[in-house]
Amino acid sequence: MTMSEHAFNFSTLTPDLLWNALADIGIRAESGFLALNSYENRVYQFTDEERRRYVVKFYRPQRWSEAQILEEHLFARQLVQQDIPIAAPLEINGKTLHSANGYWFALFDSLGGRTFEVDNFDQLEWVGRFLGRIHKVGESELFQHRPTIGLDEYLYQPRKLLENSSFIPTHLENSFFSDMDMLIQQIEQHWQPSKSIRLHGDCHPSNILWRDGPLFVDLDDARNGPAAQDIWMLLNGDRQDKLVQLDILLESYSEFCDFDHNQLKLIEPLRGLRMVHYMAWLAKRWQDPAFPIAFPWFADAKYWESQVLGFKEQIAALNDAPLELMPQW
Repeated sequence: MTMSEHAFNFSTLTPDLLWNALADIGIRAESGFLALNSYENRVYQFTDEERRRYVVKFYRPQRWSEAQILEEHLFARQLVQQDIPIAAPLEINGKTLHSANGYWFALFDSLGGRTFEVDNFDQLEWVGRFLGRIHKVGESELFQHRPTIGLDEYLYQPRKLLENSSFIPTHLENSFFSDMDMLIQQIEQHWQPSKSIRLHGDCHPSNILWRDGPLFVDLDDARNGPAAQDIWMLLNGDRQDKLVQLDILLESYSEFCDFDHNQLKLIEPLRGLRMVHYMAWLAKRWQDPAFPIAFPWFADAKYWESQVLGFKEQIAALNDAPLELMPQW
């Protein structure tokens, strides 16, 4: 079976297939498979015959090529070599990436942890320090196969997909696309070329666990882009709250990696990119049966009404003065 035969369909990913796929690489699952919280891929925790806990990740077919997944794995293993706490794939029989019945999959140690507390300044300082170390490794070379964050993937393609979909209620179409186009124009005006490095790519608080310090997980969205992409999703609250958080993050970050403060101007454009891209991601994945169950509000007119308001608010944020820290002496 080829990957294209079930591009958005994980229905063939049965427990028997999981068991046999693992057995083929020498891992015998003794427990059942506990599904973990993941929508883009399918991720399961299990215990082997020696009571060692693992996580197996089956990649969504047709999302990433073999070369792109291997770049993710190489980046993760480079970080581990620098003693950076990140969930990295295990090497089994000399390989980190395996295939079964048209699916790519990888095996990880099961690494538990508590929730990262975004309002805990001590934890935030630790995260900043390790982000600096991640980016120091990330700037040593670029991904050759994975994409670079840009307007086409995050704005233009999503707009086209949404325009050709049937999700936006008819009575909202004019205001929705009018405001979306105004947001796109504003982002275009504020978008500026910046140094690209290899990034985590999706560094929101849920992708950081806390053990004796931070543990970064899920490099599935790793790509090239500005360092600010891995910073802005850790900021929350009002402007003053964000300034305090940013100051803590960047002070510890700068112990290991230089940060170009001009990239602070990209925070709101990057937030706007994610807003548009997220809607299109849900629309694109809607034929996966897991999505209507997990995101029932996506088909509700109230959701789309709230997005029109969200566009207006983001346009206003883009026109506000960007976050700026006082120079350090």
